[in-house]
Amino acid sequence: MERSAPPPGLTTGAVARRLGVSPTTLRSWDRRYGIGPSVREEGRHRRWSPEDVTVLQEMCRLTAAGVPPAEAARAARAPAGTGSPRGVPGTRGERSGGAGGGLPLGDVRQECRGLARAAVRLDAAALGTALDTAVRDHGILAAWEEVMVPTLRAVGRKWEAAGDRYVEVEHLLSWHVSAALRSTAAATASAAPPEGTGSGPAPGPVVLACVPGELHVLPLEALFAGLGCREVPVLMFGAAVPAPALEEAVRRTGPSAVVLWSQSRSTASRPLARHLAAMTWGVRGARGRPAVVAAGPGWAGGPLPGLHRPHGLRDALELLERLALPPGADTSRAGPTGGGTGDAQ
Repeated sequence: MERSAPPPGLTTGAVARRLGVSPTTLRSWDRRYGIGPSVREEGRHRRWSPEDVTVLQEMCRLTAAGVPPAEAARAARAPAGTGSPRGVPGTRGERSGGAGGGLPLGDVRQECRGLARAAVRLDAAALGTALDTAVRDHGILAAWEEVMVPTLRAVGRKWEAAGDRYVEVEHLLSWHVSAALRSTAAATASAAPPEGTGSGPAPGPVVLACVPGELHVLPLEALFAGLGCREVPVLMFGAAVPAPALEEAVRRTGPSAVVLWSQSRSTASRPLARHLAAMTWGVRGARGRPAVVAAGPGWAGGPLPGLHRPHGLRDALELLERLALPPGADTSRAGPTGGGTGDAQ
């Protein structure tokens, strides 16, 4: 007997690979919200038509933007011109207590929920789009403080509570946050020193580095991107920089400031910070020395004489922008900075 040809369309696995979501997510959307394939034959794999895939793409776009899945499904299924507009339903940036892919988010921006859902379903394309949109719409500072950090912390809490689960979610989200920050930095980086009206030479660049043994570099990448947006010359050395390498970098570049990031108290090295703060360079009579900025929660627990301690990313940006100005330049555009015990995240 001649075998009948398989029905046209894509299998669930093929659609999942195309959209960057898991087959389990597609089956869940079908079961809960009716976002399923139009061709169903008993004994065969379900097949998704091009029209079905279009609906799924809209579902992915809406949920990644923070729209609750049930509402996103209604909008995605609606005939063209009869449902919600192509823009995200609801007010952009509004705060909400709805679900975020099972992550403990609390009262956060709507964009956090979309980012969390995209992360939990391992939707790389949606993660990239959501992060780029957040930076474009809100700027690097607000995108970091109000979208990226709350979602990263929620994933971290879920990871801690679930044992070995959600590690892949945290890794994927962190990688895409890093990519968005680096993309912003690359688009705004400036090698030119800041302009000013001072009579002296411009200070050296700001050096950013994690202390030896410290691998948490995302907050430094946010600071790097923010300084680039403010056209502050900056050198990023990244994670776990050995002490001799830090000393050599300071000696060779003559920086206006050195930012030492420490996530945990076990990595914070006060002797290293004091040593860098005491370094000098230049000819006799015109020697310079760097301002050392102790950033991150690892430095908490006691006073840090002679070191700067910013409260957060905004405070760190204002401090470093002021330190990078030439001598005698107008400092009115750089806001006040406190000592504090906060961290740059």
